[in-house]
Amino acid sequence: MVRETLSCFLNRPGPVVRLHLSRVRGSSPREAGAQMFVTAEALFGTIGGGQLEHRAIDAARQMLRDGDMARHLDLPLGPEIGQCCGGRVEVTLTRMSRSDRQKAVEADMAAQDAQPAVYILGAGHVGRALAHQFQHLPVRTILIDQRAEELSLSDAAVETRHSAIPEFDILTAPAGSAFIVLTHDHGLDFLLASAALERRDAAYVGLIGSATKRVKFRNWCHTHCDGLSIAPLICPIGAAGNRDKRPAVIATFVVAEVIAALTSEPAEDHPERGTAPHIAAQ
Repeated sequence: MVRETLSCFLNRPGPVVRLHLSRVRGSSPREAGAQMFVTAEALFGTIGGGQLEHRAIDAARQMLRDGDMARHLDLPLGPEIGQCCGGRVEVTLTRMSRSDRQKAVEADMAAQDAQPAVYILGAGHVGRALAHQFQHLPVRTILIDQRAEELSLSDAAVETRHSAIPEFDILTAPAGSAFIVLTHDHGLDFLLASAALERRDAAYVGLIGSATKRVKFRNWCHTHCDGLSIAPLICPIGAAGNRDKRPAVIATFVVAEVIAALTSEPAEDHPERGTAPHIAAQ
């Protein structure tokens, strides 16, 4: 099922209250600036869940019933409300005007345009499983293949490209993109992975295959790419789940690797590695 957009939510008839974490002190399930939107019967977004969110939603719906325009909550995240974060948050609640809704939609569209790009190069079983999972995450996902029939098998809500020269898609990708290479052909895999590495600005370059394939690729790069270092390369991909070869399971571990790379500070150098770095608790 395709996820509802904020634009569709805010264009529904009826009043809407915006909940905004205006201040956060200490530990909190969300950062300052997090927001969600509440109507009498529906919700969009989250400010952290639990009793914090439950109380804020109740306050918003009370506003709607009473006809109030604004309200301010100051909530301790401790035993008083059944949470154990230990911090304190302030929530600003505002009934949205038409212009407020338009501004929120424009800001949401700008945020989507700024999302990092994830290029899935190969629309086979694992590629389609990746697209299915990435469609729910805050990234721009592009599924690419030279085979139109394989692309047609994907029902994920992501961009698809039938590309005769996928190297061009890599060359024209924005800086900081993630590239996951898993085509139907080892030779094409090597060409695409080397093109992604040669950019030197990718947040993630992953190549499906074994440790043996990594060695073969390193040797191939030494011969055909002027000794291009493959130190930043993740191969095998999804190695934490290497005991299970089902496409959906592989995709789950690869998605975790990619999101960790996209949300981490860039490293100044890349020691030779075959798996993704440890994902720190967020």
